Amino acid sequence: MAVTSDYTAAKGATFSGFSSLIEAAKTRYIRNRMYRRTVNELSALSEHELADLGLHRSMIKRIAQQTSAEYAAR
Repeated sequence: MAVTSDYTAAKGATFSGFSSLIEAAKTRYIRNRMYRRTVNELSALSEHELADLGLHRSMIKRIAQQTSAEYAAR
């Protein structure tokens, strides 16, 4: 009886590990998608439009990283 209980617990732990792996992959996918979307949208703006927002073109990748990290943290 103890062997069956241990086996069941180990089997559940393996499933739990797989489930967390899937969740981590989904989070990475969403974060990467948000990063690419932010870079694309900001890159499409003109220098004047970026200046109106208080941004410089060299800041786009850093802002996209921060945005995707904040979005994934929610």
